[in-house]
Amino acid sequence: MSNITMDTLKVKETFLHLQNKKIDQMQKIINGGNSKPKPYINMTTKGPSQKWVIVPMNNKVAERYLKDSSMHIININHTLKNIKSNIMADFIHIEDKGIIITTNNVASPSNLQKIEKYVKSLLITDIDQISSPRLPQSKSYLKIMGIPYLSKQLNSCISSDDVKKILKNNHIFNDIILASRQRVIKVSLKSDMAII
Repeated sequence: MSNITMDTLKVKETFLHLQNKKIDQMQKIINGGNSKPKPYINMTTKGPSQKWVIVPMNNKVAERYLKDSSMHIININHTLKNIKSNIMADFIHIEDKGIIITTNNVASPSNLQKIEKYVKSLLITDIDQISSPRLPQSKSYLKIMGIPYLSKQLNSCISSDDVKKILKNNHIFNDIILASRQRVIKVSLKSDMAII
């Protein structure tokens, strides 16, 4: 049996209510309009989608897990339905990070916990090679200008620890994790302003 036929059967098993015409359309999207299937769907956005749940794991473990991907989709959706979640898993594919579960919406922390419990229950023998599921993360560069170089309260130069405290107390930075230590640079020798 060809890969295309196997993929079509998996789609049919996963989405029992769909008509054959819709399944053909889905298969064309998955294969990018080609008769030869692609290993995964190329996203139109740059970088990972926030609708991905990344489950980091060893590639060999991921390949074993993916053998029954359609069954896993059904079980993950059943698990999420039991907690009255508004997300559903659409499909699973492998990347170098591990497995990627694509969902119809951004997963919440409780969704991630349920997905983790399900994945780890199946791969109990390889549990040490599986990390907790997470949403995609990105690194961004932040440049803060117009900050006084001397702190009047401390009567000294502003330090990266002072900046860290300020950022921690500001609600704008609630979900941001600092990847490196902040650098405080004086704008010029005669200036009293700093760039962070």
